Amino acid sequence: MTEAIIADPARSRPKAGSPWTTAYGWAIPLLLGVCVLLAMLVSLCIGAYPMSFAQAARIVLHLAWPGPLPENPPWTVRELVVVQVVRLPRVLLATLAGLGLGISGTALQGMMRNPLVGPDIVGVSSGAAFGGVLAMLFDFSPAGVIALAFCGGMLAIFCTFTLARLAHASSSSMILVLSGIFISGLFVALIDLVKRLANDAQFPTMAFWLLGSFVGADPRKVAMIAIPTLGGGAVLMMMRWRLNLLSLGDLDAQSLGMNAGFVRWTILALVSLIVASQVAVSGVIGWIGLVVPHCARMLVGPDHRRLLPVSGLLGALLMLALDDITRALIRAEIPSGVMTALIGTPVVCFLFWKAQGKGWGRE
Repeated sequence: MTEAIIADPARSRPKAGSPWTTAYGWAIPLLLGVCVLLAMLVSLCIGAYPMSFAQAARIVLHLAWPGPLPENPPWTVRELVVVQVVRLPRVLLATLAGLGLGISGTALQGMMRNPLVGPDIVGVSSGAAFGGVLAMLFDFSPAGVIALAFCGGMLAIFCTFTLARLAHASSSSMILVLSGIFISGLFVALIDLVKRLANDAQFPTMAFWLLGSFVGADPRKVAMIAIPTLGGGAVLMMMRWRLNLLSLGDLDAQSLGMNAGFVRWTILALVSLIVASQVAVSGVIGWIGLVVPHCARMLVGPDHRRLLPVSGLLGALLMLALDDITRALIRAEIPSGVMTALIGTPVVCFLFWKAQGKGWGRE
């Protein structure tokens, strides 16, 4: 029976009649998908130059399916420029960043069997940030920034697991978290060293970039984050049933015929790629990958076949909401990384208090 499930992953899907295979099971991700699309349209209406929802929708439809313009288009040139050049790239950037961080955090928590894990906790974000500032120091191209950020994220993960292995506790989730915190501190020190070596023109750019912001979004940055995030996210979605096995523990996964080590490092490489692309275009944005998976589990449970897409959609919604708050309500360019820390830290403290004495299975 076990060999048949491994040979045909489709047989490990829930049986007919379970919530995931019914209309109710699909209702939550479908509803969230609609909410994300509506939130994107609403975000296009928000800003110093207000615009109606219908007008923004007409412009987006024209951009999506370009055709011959009518003699008297229902929008002005100014409205078209505001949507196409200023707001649409920023909205897409925020959506993709939240999507990638939500999926990455869920994958890490499931793989490490610890609900208090996120890309910034295990060192991926700080390692990617170090690679990014190092690329800026040497004036690398945008592709070079992503490449060095990816290498930095992978190096941080490697150091985290090596430190845990030296402690003879590579399978202990808490030791892995502590190792990640130590390695994060090391890379933060390296980032400060690189900033010290930067010249007067590079230092302000590095400092603002590290705070995390979507200012200066353009189609090139959207492409830089879209390809790794959508590609890596698609591969993680295809591995979602393996994440379910990993969340049972390495021994159980190996007894079912899965190479736990190979799958673990594949997931880590994909997460590092997604986080590196986000860090390269918008700086370090923490807590999304830690808080969002908790909210998703409250909605759909621990099954990664539905947890991964719901986490990605919730992450996109939260990132859009925070960006809209900074642009519309506060009327100031407060970095998104600052906003996520202000909101995420109290939530994480509450979750940490709530999780005392409760293992992964009772999350």
